[in-house]
Amino acid sequence: MSRLPAGAFRRYDERPDEEFYETPRLVTHIDDRAIAAVVQLYRELFPAGRAILDLMSSWVSHLPEEVSYKRIVGLGMNEEELRRNPRLDEYVVQNLNRNPNLPFGEAEFDGVGICVSIDYLTRPTEVLRDVGRILRDGSPIIVTFSNRCFPTKAVAVWHQLDDRGHMRLVESYLEEAGNFRNIRGLDRSPRRLFSDPLYAVVGESTGPCTNDKTERVRV
Repeated sequence: MSRLPAGAFRRYDERPDEEFYETPRLVTHIDDRAIAAVVQLYRELFPAGRAILDLMSSWVSHLPEEVSYKRIVGLGMNEEELRRNPRLDEYVVQNLNRNPNLPFGEAEFDGVGICVSIDYLTRPTEVLRDVGRILRDGSPIIVTFSNRCFPTKAVAVWHQLDDRGHMRLVESYLEEAGNFRNIRGLDRSPRRLFSDPLYAVVGESTGPCTNDKTERVRV
């Protein structure tokens, strides 16, 4: 278990997430320059011609348009948004806060991206541990985030930290998951005034976690 304080994953709005995400939101949640930073990171780290999972997906995946992938799967909360995503070959509607177990086989994917959504997970370590299970050994996970969020649905600990603290928190999630290596935080913020910042935490899967002893979270 982590050393986060009691209530760290509580939210102002504890209604079922299905209610909050019932209405499609066909908008982007960071500006164009921050989106370009996400696209570039995916371009650098996601291998072409492989299977990619867009976790906590919506109507756009920010994958580079010029890169061809073998398979792109989206998992998100709103079916209308997922249906409208032109990059997805298939999609799954699932509330990860209710069920953190991913409906995929071991080593099924070559990369997983979570874009500006990690702050809404109430069971992040469980979700990320299962991400490690469905990734092939050495495959990347890319978690990107900014300073924007739906404040009523972001977990309490996210509100208590600054940008550097968010980076360390996400690093600690991956450490506690126990099946990632080479975990590192990146500042990919556009170097222009009046742009949204863009931060990332990336790591490489070591495959399914077989050790129940996980590292403790320190933030």
